[in-house]
Amino acid sequence: MLINLLVGGPEAVLPSGFYEWAQTQPNWVGADQGAVRLLAHGITPCLAVGDFDSSTAQEIAMVQQQIKRAVIDPQKDDITDTEMALRYIRHDFPGVTQVNIFGATGARMDQLLANLLFVLKPEFEYFLDKVKLYDRNNTVSFYRPGQYTLVKEQGMKYLAFVPLTPVQGLELPDEKYRLPKTDFLLPISLSSNEFIGNKGHFTFSRGVVAVIQSCD
Repeated sequence: MLINLLVGGPEAVLPSGFYEWAQTQPNWVGADQGAVRLLAHGITPCLAVGDFDSSTAQEIAMVQQQIKRAVIDPQKDDITDTEMALRYIRHDFPGVTQVNIFGATGARMDQLLANLLFVLKPEFEYFLDKVKLYDRNNTVSFYRPGQYTLVKEQGMKYLAFVPLTPVQGLELPDEKYRLPKTDFLLPISLSSNEFIGNKGHFTFSRGVVAVIQSCD
């Protein structure tokens, strides 16, 4: 089961034509302002969660009235709205196989880092290879050790490999800038690589790697 999740980041960095596309997609979840924005564009999420601290009383009432399952928790734990949404997604949709996350980038740097690093938390490790982050210029995916084939996404030019933990044996055999098997002890961004053709491959034997496809 695929779930689409909209969180409350700046709308200016959402993919072009986002709301028109979103109206054709099922299984929406809104986190905080994401739920308000979906309703404003005629999309009723199946689940809304968050502390809604940036929402007006009128917006909160709209969420409570129009969304069948709305979890409004102003006293939530020390987790982000994105993490809270994922917690409830796992509970409400135990068969979830993929979560596409929109609105998680483009605002405060601390929130961006939280939305990139949550997959390292034990509670959310379940989602590590199930979530993808999308904005107007980037797609971010996360990988466990293994051998992988990447397909170049339409409109994307650049390819980055980002060890988020100590990583062993990262190899890029057929990208523009190849890398023999290499170990990384610290997080690092191997940025501005590119596909040769429409596919690329990579492999590693230990750790967690984020892969970013991007364009200017």
